[in-house]
Amino acid sequence: MDILEYSFYENTVQSWLIAFAAFVLTVLVLQFIKRVLEKRVVALIKKSQSKIDDYLLPLLRQTRFFFLLTVGVYVGNLYLFLPTNIHVWVGKITRLVFFIQIGLWGSALIAYFITCQVSEKIEEDQASDATTIDALGLISKITLWTIIGLLVLDNLGVKVDSLIASLGIGGIAIALALQNILGDLFASLSIALDKPFVIGDFIVLNGFEGTVEDIGLKSTRVRSLSGEEIIFANTDLLNSRIRNYKWHNERRIAFSIGVTYGTPTEKLAQIPSIVKEIISPLEHIRFERAHFSTMADFSLNYDIVYYVQDPDANFFLDFQQEINLALYERFAEEGIEFAYPTQTLYIAK
Repeated sequence: MDILEYSFYENTVQSWLIAFAAFVLTVLVLQFIKRVLEKRVVALIKKSQSKIDDYLLPLLRQTRFFFLLTVGVYVGNLYLFLPTNIHVWVGKITRLVFFIQIGLWGSALIAYFITCQVSEKIEEDQASDATTIDALGLISKITLWTIIGLLVLDNLGVKVDSLIASLGIGGIAIALALQNILGDLFASLSIALDKPFVIGDFIVLNGFEGTVEDIGLKSTRVRSLSGEEIIFANTDLLNSRIRNYKWHNERRIAFSIGVTYGTPTEKLAQIPSIVKEIISPLEHIRFERAHFSTMADFSLNYDIVYYVQDPDANFFLDFQQEINLALYERFAEEGIEFAYPTQTLYIAK
C-alpha cells in the first residue's frame, strides 16, 4: 500500500501533508502580503497629504506573527477530519487570538491618534489639552482591553454576567490589594482634569527641577536641566508642593557680587550705575536695582536684581552668562577687583 494512504489519527498521510502545506502556504502568503503592504503604505505616506493612510502603517506593524500562525493552523485544520471537540477548540483558540490581535490593532490606532493630537496641541501651545488627551488615551486603552478580556472569557465559556455580579465583594478585596496602583491611576486622572501641570511645564519639587515630558498611568517623567530623566509616582506628585514656572510672565533674578576692600570710594559709588548700564539695554530684561548692601569679612557686597520677561530657565541662563561676562570685562577696564577669600598677615618688627 502507498505510504500516502496510511491512516494516522483517522486521516491519511496525504491529508496531513495537504493540511501542513496549506498551513505553511497560508503563513507565507500572509507574511508576504504584510511586507508588501508595509512598503506600499510607507511610499504612499511620503506622497500623500492625507492623514487617513497614516493609520494603516501602525495596523500592519502590529499584525503579529502568532496571529498569522493561528490563521495558518485554522486553514490547515479545514483539510482534516478530526474529532468534533478538537475542531471546537481550534475554533476557540483562533477566536481568542483574533480578539487579542484586535486589541493590539485598537491599541496601535489609539496610540497613534493620541501621539498626533498631543503633538498638534503642544505645537499650538495648548499643553493642558495635550495632557487631557494623553489621559483619555490611557482610559481608552484600559476600556478596550477590558472589553477584549470579557470577550476572551466569554469565548472560554465563562459566564461573564455572573462574573461581573460576583465582583461586588471580590472587587473590594482586589481594590485593597491594588490600592497603590489604583491610587496612582486616580492621581493620573486628577492631574489630567485639575491640571496642576501639563506636558512642557517647568516644575520644581522636593529639590528636583525639570520639564514635564510624559504623564503616564502610574508615573510622570520629568527631564532635568542636566539631562537625566526623573520619574515620580503620581500620588507623590499630588502630595507634594509643586512650583510651576509656566504661568508667571517673568522670572525675578537676584544675585550678588563682591569687590575688594581696597577699592576707592568713587569706584564703589560707580558700581550701581555700571551694572545698570550693562543690564538695562538688554532685550526682554527689566532692570530693578543694584545696591551696596553689606561689608562682609573679605568683600564689599552688592545686591543686584533684574527681571527676565520669559519664564524659560534656559532663556534666563543665557542672559545671566552675558551679564557676568560684561561685568567682568567692565570691572577690568575700571580697575575694580572682584573679591575672593584671602588672608593678609602683618608682621611686626
